[in-house]
Amino acid sequence: MQYQTESWGSYKMKNLGFGGVGMADTGLLRIESLASESAVVIFSVSTCCMCHAVKGLFRGMGVSPAVHELDLHPYGGDIQRALIRLLGCSGASSPGALPVVFIGGKLVGAMDRVMASHINGTLVPLLKDAGALWL
Repeated sequence: MQYQTESWGSYKMKNLGFGGVGMADTGLLRIESLASESAVVIFSVSTCCMCHAVKGLFRGMGVSPAVHELDLHPYGGDIQRALIRLLGCSGASSPGALPVVFIGGKLVGAMDRVMASHINGTLVPLLKDAGALWL
């Protein structure tokens, strides 16, 4: 089985279809802004072993991701709740909710999707297309 980010969630944040800016949408707006600041953006928690592993994967490939440690960010709670909504997880403690990775401003997903893309060979082309790798 091949996972492709295009079929799961490769879309720009503006295409999410959310209406006006309400309290619930501020987290999404923050995500949109932060996710577009670098070729690879990782939303993480500083004490999470899976977050540490995905950061190590990208750094080991020669990619310098922008990392946002939500437990240290002033709006981390809002951002994490919005990420959970984007991923369709049921709660803040949902397994697999973090880390969340964006490449080229597009949502790739949590650790399972990143690793599946790495294993099936679709991660490197995504990184090249985003300008994060020059192999």
